[in-house]
Amino acid sequence: MKPHRTGWLAPLCFAAALLCGDVWAEQAQQHIPENPSHIVLAEREATSGLSVPPEALETLQLIKRGGPFPYRKDGSVFHNRERLLPIRPNAYYREYTVRTPGAQNRGARRLVVGGRPPEVFYYTGDHYRSFTLLEGSP
Repeated sequence: MKPHRTGWLAPLCFAAALLCGDVWAEQAQQHIPENPSHIVLAEREATSGLSVPPEALETLQLIKRGGPFPYRKDGSVFHNRERLLPIRPNAYYREYTVRTPGAQNRGARRLVVGGRPPEVFYYTGDHYRSFTLLEGSP
């Protein structure tokens, strides 16, 4: 009776998964839309500039200063799982809480910042269902 020779199967599958993941990530980086239609661009209002709450500007200032941030998860990696933002390498995006007056928790409002140092800023008031590109920031 011959012994089973399946000890090589798991490492082979693991290596194949790594290789495919690298190829897919490289292809995703090559397909970066310049202005995806599903990103809601910053709305200009004649009287008040950007249509974001003033607390978002407070959070922007904290990001510029490097903190201190009031919430433990501020600065954590935003994974863009819904792919509503342009595809970038892992850990490109970071998320920060935008304070919601009267809320007992972090609420739904966030700034998602891309790049290190930050080069692009998005605001979401509905917990990642839509984004507003903040033009001209920081």
